[in-house]
Amino acid sequence: MDILDTAKTTATVIFLLMVGLAAVPIVSNAFQLLCATLHAWRNHYDLARPYAPRVAVIVPAWNEGNVIATSIERLMSLDYPPENLRVYVVDDASTDDTPDVVQAKERLYPGRVFHLRRHVGGEGKAHTLNHGIAVVLEDSWMQATLIMDADVIYARDSLRKMTRHLADENVGSVTAYIREGSADKTYLTRFIGIEYVLAQLAARRAQNVLGAMACLAGGAQLHSRENLEDLGRMDTSTLAEDTVTTIETQLRGRRAVFEPHAVVLAEEPQAVDALWKQRLRWARGNFQVTARYRHLWFHPSRHRQLGSVSFGLQWFSVLLLPLAMIIAPIGFVGLFLLDPPLAHTVFRSMWIGAACLYAYTVAFGLQLDPSISRTSWREAIAFPGVISLFIIVTAFFPGLFETEVPELLDVQVGEESRTTATLFIYLWISLSMLLAWLTKDIEHTRVGRRITPALIYLVGYGPLLCAVTVDAFFREIRHAEAHWEKTEKIGRVLG
Repeated sequence: MDILDTAKTTATVIFLLMVGLAAVPIVSNAFQLLCATLHAWRNHYDLARPYAPRVAVIVPAWNEGNVIATSIERLMSLDYPPENLRVYVVDDASTDDTPDVVQAKERLYPGRVFHLRRHVGGEGKAHTLNHGIAVVLEDSWMQATLIMDADVIYARDSLRKMTRHLADENVGSVTAYIREGSADKTYLTRFIGIEYVLAQLAARRAQNVLGAMACLAGGAQLHSRENLEDLGRMDTSTLAEDTVTTIETQLRGRRAVFEPHAVVLAEEPQAVDALWKQRLRWARGNFQVTARYRHLWFHPSRHRQLGSVSFGLQWFSVLLLPLAMIIAPIGFVGLFLLDPPLAHTVFRSMWIGAACLYAYTVAFGLQLDPSISRTSWREAIAFPGVISLFIIVTAFFPGLFETEVPELLDVQVGEESRTTATLFIYLWISLSMLLAWLTKDIEHTRVGRRITPALIYLVGYGPLLCAVTVDAFFREIRHAEAHWEKTEKIGRVLG
């Protein structure tokens, strides 16, 4: 009997530890949110001042004929001294009308727009950028370089708001807020809009406070000349050249700053399959960066803020959140088999804590961007999925669906049905990722096109992103071929 008691105690401790580890992302996100609220007092604005350096804009373009003209026109109309702004479009051997469109703008804006043609393309965005970087570094005219995507639209005052941070010589790079800007919004782009509010306006504010930036937005990277000269070129060994650039900037002793009031509108995928491909590239790039900088994590004595415990927890909480969504249900079920009352208490505690953090996050995020909150408040509420919201209600009111509702409906619920329902609820966060993965596969079927939106609302957009990360992890450990895959854009940005 003593051996059995010892084994039960040991198993209980193990399952509790599994649940505890799964709670780390919740604690980390709570800390990050707390830091974000401090941004009003701890930021870089006291060291910024009006500053308009000569900026060379590098725009990588491969078959961007649908969007490149609008992007160039908006750059030409920026509230920025015209004599201090030049645009270099690096045409990556496009096969559509991109060269003709850019050359027409080159004639319209002589000395301000330049068409750089690569005759051998298809090597990826980093190679295309390096072609442009080599050109602008050869000319002493350039004092700062803005790297952007061909489809994004900069607000008129955005560049001025970014360059003011370069007045501080300790700042090497500045990034902006990429806002989902499609004119014809769908359920998916509204979810993406909320994601960007939380991942940028909230999370990057926290990174400003903590003094360590995880990633400059790929479509909005402003570098001082000195920083670009030190970097030399964009990394071509990973799928995340923007993240590598961000980390290398800071490792060289310069600061990377997020400017939340510089707004850049971007066109985002309108189908799950397209979103999956985009985020798969991002996730695989992050896994590659994690391995590349394995000496960096949790070494504050060597790498200051980048090596801090807080930054490491933020980085790995995002990357390993899917793992938490797998081990937590195992812990819940294990505890249920050993000690149902304990399992119930632990389950309720974790879900109530997560629900409170989620509610505060949504409330905090929505007030950061009122325009997004007006169009996407439903998606903000449904971000974890309607079924997860139902489970949150069961956590707050445990007897509601077990006894009160059945009694109200005069329905008898047997013990076996109660156990089945309990196990389903305990396992749901893992099942949600699996079901989210399935939406990608059924989206292109006749029935799938109709039911996919409803499935995403039921299962949750958050679990969909976690499922992409799981896919990326398995591809990385299999050493599956990785290549830069362009997201198709057709010019839906609301200019």
